[in-house]
Amino acid sequence: MSSQTLESAAHENLSFAPPAAFIAQANVTSAAYEQAAADRLDFWATQARRLSWQTPFDEVLDWSDAPFAKWFVGGKLNVAYNCVDRHVEAGYGDQVAIKFEGELGDQRDITYAELQHEVSQAANALIELGITTGDRVAIYLPMIPEAIISMLACARLGAPHSVIFGGFSAHALESRINDAEAKLVITADGQHRRGNILPLKHAVDEAVVNTPTVEHVLVVHRTGLEVAWDDSRDVWWRDIVDRQPTTHTPEAFDSEHPLFILYTSGTTGTPKGILHTTGGYLTQTAYTHHAVFDLKPDTDVYWCTADVGWITGHSYVVYGPLANRVTQVIYEGTPDTPTQDRWWDVVERHKVSILYTAPTAIRTFMKWGDDFPNGKDLSSLRLLGSVGEPINPEAWLWYHEVIGGGRCPIVDTWWQTETGAIMISPLPGVTTCKPGSAMTALPGIGSAVVDDHGLPTGEGTTGYLILTEPWPSMLRGIWRDPERYKQGYWNHFPDVYFAGDGARLDHDGAIRLLGRVDDVMNVSGHRISTTEVEAALGSHPKVAESAVVGATDATTGQGIVAFVILKGGVAEEGSGRTSIVKELRDHVAHEIGPIAKPRQILIVAELPKTRSGKIMRRLLRDVAEQRDIGDATTLADPAVMSLIAAGLAANSSED
Repeated sequence: MSSQTLESAAHENLSFAPPAAFIAQANVTSAAYEQAAADRLDFWATQARRLSWQTPFDEVLDWSDAPFAKWFVGGKLNVAYNCVDRHVEAGYGDQVAIKFEGELGDQRDITYAELQHEVSQAANALIELGITTGDRVAIYLPMIPEAIISMLACARLGAPHSVIFGGFSAHALESRINDAEAKLVITADGQHRRGNILPLKHAVDEAVVNTPTVEHVLVVHRTGLEVAWDDSRDVWWRDIVDRQPTTHTPEAFDSEHPLFILYTSGTTGTPKGILHTTGGYLTQTAYTHHAVFDLKPDTDVYWCTADVGWITGHSYVVYGPLANRVTQVIYEGTPDTPTQDRWWDVVERHKVSILYTAPTAIRTFMKWGDDFPNGKDLSSLRLLGSVGEPINPEAWLWYHEVIGGGRCPIVDTWWQTETGAIMISPLPGVTTCKPGSAMTALPGIGSAVVDDHGLPTGEGTTGYLILTEPWPSMLRGIWRDPERYKQGYWNHFPDVYFAGDGARLDHDGAIRLLGRVDDVMNVSGHRISTTEVEAALGSHPKVAESAVVGATDATTGQGIVAFVILKGGVAEEGSGRTSIVKELRDHVAHEIGPIAKPRQILIVAELPKTRSGKIMRRLLRDVAEQRDIGDATTLADPAVMSLIAAGLAANSSED
């Protein structure tokens, strides 16, 4: 890809229309926008009827107790039945639902008929362990089939699950178990990670010392790692699940019955359990998966690389895809095990046609170089997706050209744990896309970009993203804390949901997401997004990845501090480093304007990332403002922060 093409990515006049052949076969056309505009509630009722309801709903939306919504009032359904049983009953029992691949190379295909049997066995085992409707179950597992089976078994019984990412500490696990008052924890002996075996049950053992509601720990034998054992509490999965009957009759639950609690980061330091319920959540996840990813269940092989410990794994690995009769890849390990072409090897061997991943992963692959994807046959791909954070234009273009071969539409999706499902995204057979832009709200979704007073912004002006209408998959509150829900999401602007993200509309009305509001810096009265500065740095040919934070500045209010990883082979020692820093600062000033020139730039070998790949900008702000570094225990490599702090102290690049 030419440097001229990359440099032009910072401008908003690049656009990519969907190929004519894609348009001709797309699941959803522009008529969906017209239908939703004509009657929004009727539009969502139509999408709800794509599911199987044991009792039909008699009211689409009850908003009388706003901001607490009730969708599809009076309706009853079972989520697991919709994701598994109905496909078997329709004659698709032999279709592969899950193509599992372990990090060590072990593979297992699970058909819908087999999935029905295994979910039924797991549900029967949970009943034997005393789980009844309404009981909470904590799930602390790696990306193995038992994680999905456990979630579906809970849904089958009406027992809300709380999936906790397998990289979290015992303390984080304990706090989440206690907040949900979980009765059962499902875990594994360990997990495979970069060729090593990492313990999981050990953290559970440590956590449950202080979790009085836990009665049993159900343990999957994954690695053979020796574990401590309490005969009065611990049960092997193989000892109780494998002997259960392979049939179970699912019960239909009210549309507003709790489906799961998922804990996300909050500002108070206490767990924030986002509550999602049954009918509205499944309606929107199934519809958006069908519309945004254009799934053809008879031919596509889909792969969402997210862990089930995050909302993307809930909505676009488990519930939305399986409701649509997907065939999907589940991969346990990391992208670089045993080599840095592992993902592309998976795509080639399984003939993946739809790939949904995060900008962090895309930028990592860019840093590793084109040779790895170019060495594999990626011609099976027909659609690419991006999720988790705004994608910078350079990464979008690389993804489009190197991974998609210039032929695959890219759906750059915006949504949150709280929204439950995709809210803003291109429709791949309709939308002419712009690199780095999520484009417009999906049919049936109301959004706007407003200023500090809640008034719509003009073109090119940075503002706040709000959601103006209730939507089916919206959170129903924060677990056991309704006041925190109202104050946190509905108090900033009257009667509308404040997403907490900054955004800007371009001259065509396309929405460019700018990250969290606390990632929008105020420099001498100018609002500058960290994402914009990162995009400018990313468009420089020597930059592999960057992270930008705002640091308190006595003169300008905030100063811009950038942490930059250079591409391999770029000389950076001595005067070379000084020259590169000046070059990068001047480049940002050229791309955005002098006001955006970073106060400091530090060349680093790595950025502080969680085990899921998220950059911990909070820790970088601590360093930039010379504060004591906060909790770094969730980082993949906690030692990286000490190196960054020492480097920033020794290498100031201020004017």
